Amino acid sequence: MKYIGKGLFLLIIIFLLCACGKKEETEYLREEANEEPVTLDWYINYTWYATPWGGNVVSDKITEETGVNINFVTPMGSAEEKFNALISSDSLPDIITLGWWENQVDEMINKDMVYALNELADQYDACFWEVTDPEVVSWYTREDGNLYCYPNSSYQPSDYETYKEISSNQTFLVRKDIYEALGSPDMTTPEGFSDAVKRAAMLFPEVEGYPLIPIGAHVFDNTGCVSFDQYLQNFLAVPYEKDGKYYDRYTDPEYIRWLKTFRELGAEGYLKEDIFIDQRTQMEEKMERGQYFCMLFQRTDMADQQIALYAENPDMIYMAVDGPRNSKGEDHVLPGTGINGWTVTFISKNCEYPDRAIQLFSYLISDEGQMTIYLGAEGITYDIIDGKPIVKEEVMELLNTDRDAYNKKYGADNAYWMFQDNARQLEWKQQSSPPNGQLEEWTYPYSHYLAQYEINFDANSEAGNADVAIKKLWSRTLPALLLAPTEEEFDRILEEFVEERDNLGFALVMEESTRQVKENKEKLGIT
Repeated sequence: MKYIGKGLFLLIIIFLLCACGKKEETEYLREEANEEPVTLDWYINYTWYATPWGGNVVSDKITEETGVNINFVTPMGSAEEKFNALISSDSLPDIITLGWWENQVDEMINKDMVYALNELADQYDACFWEVTDPEVVSWYTREDGNLYCYPNSSYQPSDYETYKEISSNQTFLVRKDIYEALGSPDMTTPEGFSDAVKRAAMLFPEVEGYPLIPIGAHVFDNTGCVSFDQYLQNFLAVPYEKDGKYYDRYTDPEYIRWLKTFRELGAEGYLKEDIFIDQRTQMEEKMERGQYFCMLFQRTDMADQQIALYAENPDMIYMAVDGPRNSKGEDHVLPGTGINGWTVTFISKNCEYPDRAIQLFSYLISDEGQMTIYLGAEGITYDIIDGKPIVKEEVMELLNTDRDAYNKKYGADNAYWMFQDNARQLEWKQQSSPPNGQLEEWTYPYSHYLAQYEINFDANSEAGNADVAIKKLWSRTLPALLLAPTEEEFDRILEEFVEERDNLGFALVMEESTRQVKENKEKLGIT
């Protein structure tokens, strides 16, 4: 009986520690996790991720608090090929972070390659349930009752009612000095857009000794190019559904009208070869030189380059302005982040220390963890003034002038974004920085909660296979449309695409999309 008594006593103590404030929660983690230092391999499924661990304020603080050191692993070359190779060879690192929509999410779960976080939490870390969001946990819990991953950047519909400063990542950017030299033209109509692009190319054939690229875009990949498909559709407020059914946005008349505008510009030489072949590294170099005049782009994907431009010449930076609109002139409908978030993180069954991994998760998700990854360490990167955290002036100065040096020295401002909780961090939000603040603030009135339209196909289903095949078909079709020499050729290519798409199972894709939207609305309480 005395052993049962001790067991109950320990359970009560753990419960009380978890039920207490954040200080007690952190002390519990420190006591449980910091006895034996361990190193965990953490795979990030993005070739561009290069923030080091160790030697900066944030990572050193996290290691001190948790006893966990991190060895980041990133892919070289094709991220998809690298990750598939890790799966096929059963050599997944300890922790894995990838996009929530990736096919490998289901594959890892179905092959029993990752731990159920709920089981690890129940066994090793009761505080996990105190720091995680119950609605997020419910959303990501599978039919088998298990929670296999946890997201970052997750928002719920209620957040959009609570907070007024929720942004979208999608922007229409123009190089400030060139745009203003043109008289700040209206680029919301096909005519105004075309005129501005042509005048920019004529007046500024070269910038900083390099040829001007009149129109920039994200990378063309095996699904298309988000700048010329999804982002353009969002700027045009193309609906996601009509009459209770998922809508075919790719043949919408407003979208086709603007694609033909880009085709005309391409036929006249304003769509440069660079945008069809450049990968992220080449694009970053050209952004840092300010070679693009305008582009539909994710603002955070060029934040570091924007800082470099600002340090060289504040007039050379990019600014967000109203971009392509539909023929009715309606506002852009840009997606803010939904409940799915951006990436999800797993613990592999190859992990030798799953107990330490789940405790690390709890720390990073907790309030203290969020303050650490966002603000850094009190007294070093920020001070509490009148009850609010204020980032030190010299720290903010480095953030606004040299992001690489900032990451190496401080590592805050979500340099380690794998569990960032943007809604939670709004409580400590700092004044927007000059280089990137305008880009973020511009999106506020256009940002909408659209998570109900986030579709995720089972890779092994008939609809899932059809979706993959159709996206590959579109990836070949989109460049052909943009580079079509005549409108007649454009129409022929589009007609051929629609016909082949139907043969690949488009009806199944639309049926499954409609089903998922209805299910998502029910789960989110959206009418």
